[in-house]
Amino acid sequence: MDSSSRPLVYLVLGTPGSGRRAILSDLIADGLTSADRALTVLPEAEAASEWDAKLGRAVRWSWRDGGFALDVPGLARGETADFTHLFIVADGRRNPVDQIESFRDWLRGRPADLARIITVVNCSLVHAHDAAIRPWIDACVHFSDVVLLASREGVPNKWMSDFQAHYRDAFMPALFEFVKQGRVKNPVMVLEPEARRLSQAFDEASDLAIARELAPEAEITFTDESGDDDEEGGEESPPGADDESPVEAYFERRQNGRRTIELPDIARFLPPAPPSV
Repeated sequence: MDSSSRPLVYLVLGTPGSGRRAILSDLIADGLTSADRALTVLPEAEAASEWDAKLGRAVRWSWRDGGFALDVPGLARGETADFTHLFIVADGRRNPVDQIESFRDWLRGRPADLARIITVVNCSLVHAHDAAIRPWIDACVHFSDVVLLASREGVPNKWMSDFQAHYRDAFMPALFEFVKQGRVKNPVMVLEPEARRLSQAFDEASDLAIARELAPEAEITFTDESGDDDEEGGEESPPGADDESPVEAYFERRQNGRRTIELPDIARFLPPAPPSV
């Protein structure tokens, strides 16, 4: 398959009720061209939504035998896909690190390219349970190229500013954007297949040397309601041998099999019945 015909893959993180499917419908409608064809993959564990009809062709994925299970025609070696963009919505009630690690392994060797990982933040939920669930959000942001701040009704502006400052001060390179009524200001910019994630879990070893050279020139962008950008210089990537794959701290496990970095059970803070997303 010609590399130019390889589908672009987007992984969408976030909790049920954060508006992921409404946002996806906006990205598909206004971020793709008439020549593009979208395939959306929804978690089998989450309920149907009124937005599903606007997501292009949609199928379901499942969590089977401790891993990400999805069989899509066109993604086997030597096949040609009949879609240009693949949007995969993660299970918002399950550990995102488990899903990201399994998704990475699933994507390897398939004729498709990871474009971006997008996190949709339910700001009302995080504001209500900040200390308890912030580690869950931190993990999502660590792997994300874009962070979309949604569901902000009733959330103080001071909290929103502090939330962004927390990641700006940590030199997170992800692009932060506000969502208004299920829409983003610039869908094309959100979908731009440019890696901005801090994690190197999806990087090839050959790419790391280039990334380290460019790191001092990296830009970190946060937006406010007026649309102004606050840019600061990035920090250098951790040193390491150019011929070795990076070690992802979130993927590490102890001898007993538990993650070295453990995340809260996000389902404890969500309604018992999955709402539409």
